[in-house]
Amino acid sequence: MSSTASGTTSTSSGTWRNWAGNVTARPVREVTPASVEELSAAVRKATEDGLRVKAVGTGHSFTAAAATDGVLIRPQLLTGIRGIDRDAMTVTVEAGTPLKRLNVALAREGLSLTNMGDIMEQTVSGATSTGTHGTGRESGSIAAQIRGLELVTADGSVLTCSEKDNPEVFAAARIGIGALGIVTAVTLAVEPLFLLTAREEPMAFDRVLAEFDELWAENEHFEFYWFPHTGNTNTKRNNRSAGPEKPVPPLSGWFEDEFLSNGVFQVANWVGRAVPATVPTIARISSRALSARTYTDIPYKVFTSPRRVRFVEMEYAVPRAALVDTLRELKAMVDRSPLRVSFPVEVRTAPADDITLSTASGRDSAYVAVHMFRGTPYRAYFTAAERIFTAHEGRPHWGKVHTRDAEYFSRVYPRFGEFTALRDRLDPDRRFQNDYLRRVLGS
Repeated sequence: MSSTASGTTSTSSGTWRNWAGNVTARPVREVTPASVEELSAAVRKATEDGLRVKAVGTGHSFTAAAATDGVLIRPQLLTGIRGIDRDAMTVTVEAGTPLKRLNVALAREGLSLTNMGDIMEQTVSGATSTGTHGTGRESGSIAAQIRGLELVTADGSVLTCSEKDNPEVFAAARIGIGALGIVTAVTLAVEPLFLLTAREEPMAFDRVLAEFDELWAENEHFEFYWFPHTGNTNTKRNNRSAGPEKPVPPLSGWFEDEFLSNGVFQVANWVGRAVPATVPTIARISSRALSARTYTDIPYKVFTSPRRVRFVEMEYAVPRAALVDTLRELKAMVDRSPLRVSFPVEVRTAPADDITLSTASGRDSAYVAVHMFRGTPYRAYFTAAERIFTAHEGRPHWGKVHTRDAEYFSRVYPRFGEFTALRDRLDPDRRFQNDYLRRVLGS
């Protein structure tokens, strides 16, 4: 191992694995740069050695978007807030900063992101580069909140972009899947810290679908979870509140969020994996285990929750108008199949945005996410679900399992050619290429 003033380079003898354990890679070497200059030098050295380069975050993608057999960049020293601009209401943050640290730091400053996903383990750059999102009637993904980006391109130079500077790069690089360069800093829009009131309650599947348009229109953030093999869902509505703050009491929070949603759920999945015939019964019990509750807290404590049960996931964005048909077809498929699905199906929405390869690019979208417990065969379920999603011109999440290729994406993304042309300009020698990018973007 060699080390610079503060970063390290090591000849890798280990295997990198993602969070779900379904992707592995054996890089030639790993670099942990402590500055943008060190990262640039690592990219130039990789070029000299004829090696590909990829940056990894916390490995929360289920695809091989970050896998490489060349140089693996670990960004854990590129963390922290560079600056807060209270006039512009933006924060500039180092790309390797975990979202949970950013959320806590912003709250301490009396600030918050407008919207966020349902977990906060990922790094800022990992989450934005793959299009991580929550649910929102008017507010989009984390990438849609980006106001500026800094990235190291294939020749080792540092490029900054925004709506004013290099706007064509900005349009694409907010969700760049690691294909255009290595993101080193992100400037995000923020707003004064606010309160959200969450209302969680069980609701029949048929009722949710019948009332979906109203539920979406009446709530700033609406989502629900359908339990396969049942006609039951759990719904969640998050809306801004004047207060007072009324967080979930510690004991009931531990019981519902840790004991039931993680501990008991983990055991139930072990049983279901060992004895698949028990899954429908477990699903019926699980769908009734959580009772209705209402609480008011700061955004990240409402939007996010702990996810300790490991799984594999596929998620597609379909046009919002196609959601009800998509879900009816998905339920009919599960009901008539021998599949045993122990994980709920998660449904969220996002407004149209202007990011080239965003799953919500140019259209109001609804997201349908299917999951299987880690170690359980998932291909039959995901293949059948994907057939339904693609029939509705679905766009898969860039960081979740799918089988689509560049030919498919060129049909469902009107601006696909714009992205690949920019990639030809910024990375003509494919320094940031890997097998996944070759499949989804072409070579």
